[in-house]
Amino acid sequence: MDSALLESPFEPAAIAKADTSSLKSSLLKQVEARDADPMAQKVRFANETLMPLFNELKKRNPTTELSQQIPLLKGVWFPVWSTNPFQDILPGRVHHESYQIFDDNGYYANLARYKPGRKSQVLSWLSRWLLSYDLMIMQSYSVQTQAAGESAHPLAPDQTGQEYWDIQNVSIQQSLRLGSISFNAETAQAWFNKAVVKHQMTPKPQQQASSSTQRTNRVTTKQYQQIAKARPRLNNLYIDQEFRLVKTQREKSQRPSYTVAMRLSET
Repeated sequence: MDSALLESPFEPAAIAKADTSSLKSSLLKQVEARDADPMAQKVRFANETLMPLFNELKKRNPTTELSQQIPLLKGVWFPVWSTNPFQDILPGRVHHESYQIFDDNGYYANLARYKPGRKSQVLSWLSRWLLSYDLMIMQSYSVQTQAAGESAHPLAPDQTGQEYWDIQNVSIQQSLRLGSISFNAETAQAWFNKAVVKHQMTPKPQQQASSSTQRTNRVTTKQYQQIAKARPRLNNLYIDQEFRLVKTQREKSQRPSYTVAMRLSET
C-alpha cells in the first residue's frame, strides 16, 4: 500500500480525487500506534477526523454482496485500530497479540492476550514472563435474508428481502498460561481450530459455558452475561483481500463501533 498519503483535515475534493490505495494507506497512517489510546479519545478521533475516509471507502467497497464477502473473510486478521468496547473488556490487552479469525465453516473468533499489571512497574516484569491470560470469544456467522414482518434483531433491516449478517455467540474460552510463549497467529489459529472441533462434537447452549468461564476469575459473571446476550450487527463497509473497514453495533441506542483490520500473511 505504498501510495500518496492524504493529510487531515480531509477535504472532500481531495478524497474524491484520490485513488483507493491512497485512501487505505492514509487511514492506516492516521491510526498507526493509536489503538492503545483511551476509548473516548478514539471515538472522537473517528467522528471528528476519520469519518470522511470511512464514508468514501464505503462508497468504493468492491464487494457489496454479503455472500461474496465470505471467501474474502477466511483467514487471520489483525485489528490495527478499533473503537469496539469488547476489544478492551479486560485491562492489559497486548495489542500486537490480538486477532480475528474467520473460517468458511460458519465460525469466527476474536482472540487476544492480556497481561495483568502491564502498566505497573513492579508487576510488569512478572506479568511479561510468568503469567498471561488469553481470551477467545467464538461466534457463528451467516448471511440471512430479511423476511416480511420479521424483527428478531433490533437492528434488522427495514426492507424485506435485504441480506444481513446474523451473528450469534457460541462460547467463551479462557486460559491462564505460565511462561513467556508468544501468542502468535499460529497459536491463536490452533486454539480456534480446537475450539471449533470441540463445539461441533458436543455443542452446548451458551448459558452452560458460564460455569467453566468463571474458573479463571477473569471475565466476571456480569461481563460474561453482557457478552453472551450480544448479537452485534456487522457491516463490512469496505473489504478486499487484504483490508477491512468494519462497522458493528449491538443495539440502536449504542454508538456504532469501527475497526480497521489487515489480513496477516500466511507463513
